[in-house]
Amino acid sequence: MTTPTELTVERERELITQLKQMRKQIDAELSRVIVGQKEVVRQLLISLMAGGNCLITGAPGLAKTLLVKSIAQLFDLKFNRIQFTPDLMPADITGMEVLEEDGAGGRSMRFIPGPIFSNVLLADEINRTPPKTQSALLEAMQEHQVTAAGRRYPLDEPFFVLATQNPIEMEGTYPLPEAQLDRFMFNVMIDYLPEDDEVAVVQQTTSRSFQPIKSLFSGETVREFHQVVQRVPIADDVIRYAVRLAAASRPGQKGTPDFINDLVSWGAGLRAGQYLVLGGKAQALLDGRSYVSSKDIQALAKP
Repeated sequence: MTTPTELTVERERELITQLKQMRKQIDAELSRVIVGQKEVVRQLLISLMAGGNCLITGAPGLAKTLLVKSIAQLFDLKFNRIQFTPDLMPADITGMEVLEEDGAGGRSMRFIPGPIFSNVLLADEINRTPPKTQSALLEAMQEHQVTAAGRRYPLDEPFFVLATQNPIEMEGTYPLPEAQLDRFMFNVMIDYLPEDDEVAVVQQTTSRSFQPIKSLFSGETVREFHQVVQRVPIADDVIRYAVRLAAASRPGQKGTPDFINDLVSWGAGLRAGQYLVLGGKAQALLDGRSYVSSKDIQALAKP
């Protein structure tokens, strides 16, 4: 993992102009394989620009895997998928060390990287594996590294975890630990399509093969966008608004609504305010604006 080069003002302006010019093309490329789901696509793009992870919740057959893979192709990112099962082990995710013997009879340990060594990791049906295995993602999601046999291995940058879960089948599943849920920027809810969109999907998938999505950006450009997002100006009042929104979800706090005190045990943590601000900056950038408003924060906080 290398530290990204600090952006010059000229490069920052170039990236902002490039994103403005290609914003419609991004939607056009994704719409070639993804019908509807504009709000879902928006949230995933915001997460990508801000460098956050996403939990995607939806019933089977709603193109969750196709959507994630398409976004990885759009930004020319290495994509790996792990199907989470009850017998999955942490080493199946992170990798393992094996003992090798050379021609002279000498022995040495060699680390074999697991599928987590990618830019976009799809953790499919993440709630089907026990907490011990789920926890293998915690270090990677926060520190962008894994530890195996006492040694640390940096992950490729940029790195995102996009995890899916099925809300219908609960038998044989394991609730995600709070520490892991806290590392997801969004819980993206995918619902069934309106009738016209569903008709379009059926027509598209039964009449011809999908055309490959054209890559519009590179992984290095995504890393640069992370810096651009962080530099988007935001007023102190808007930051305070985001912090107060997060605090209002915590029972027993000043200004917390009565229904929160009655129904909620634990509210949003510190990361919630950080994600609201970063997400607001990314949304402003995607909309072609150079400032963040309270409406951006509201749009992200809306259930």
